[in-house]
Amino acid sequence: MAVITASHEHRSDVWWLFLLEGIAAVVFGLLLLTAPGATLVALTVILGFYWLAMGILELVRVFVDRSVPWIWSLLIGILGIVAGILVLNHPLFAAVVLPATLVIYLGILGLVVGAFGIIGAFTGGGIGSFIFGGVNLLIGLLLLGSPIAAALAVPFVFGLLLLIEGVALIIWSFTVRSS
Repeated sequence: MAVITASHEHRSDVWWLFLLEGIAAVVFGLLLLTAPGATLVALTVILGFYWLAMGILELVRVFVDRSVPWIWSLLIGILGIVAGILVLNHPLFAAVVLPATLVIYLGILGLVVGAFGIIGAFTGGGIGSFIFGGVNLLIGLLLLGSPIAAALAVPFVFGLLLLIEGVALIIWSFTVRSS
């Protein structure tokens, strides 16, 4: 019982973190819904800086950390630096390519998961596995059938999801604070 009380007290001490996360999610969600192009370019530039910094840190890791084989750190570092430089030099192009790549990846994933779900249904998985596989297969076909249209919807979908998550986090923060 003491463990539950201590955990509960700890949660109520950090209610403001949930509130800040919720506010940030609402702000980014509204930005994605009201100015999707500019927001996507800005997020892409931030991603470019992240990849560049991560690549440099991975190159440093080659010399200071032996827990990972040095070749992997070197490869990840070089790829991170190249990706960061490419994104920072061509942010508009990257803002179009990244969502399109995500859509194509999710489309292929939907086809693969769908096929395995349907196969699983015929090998004892039941009707639930068949329905799951069929829905995934359908989503994969929709995404791959019109990847540009799906890529254009990415900012709106993420904006809506961030708004929902942000409101939920704000409500949760006050719930945690009052308990």
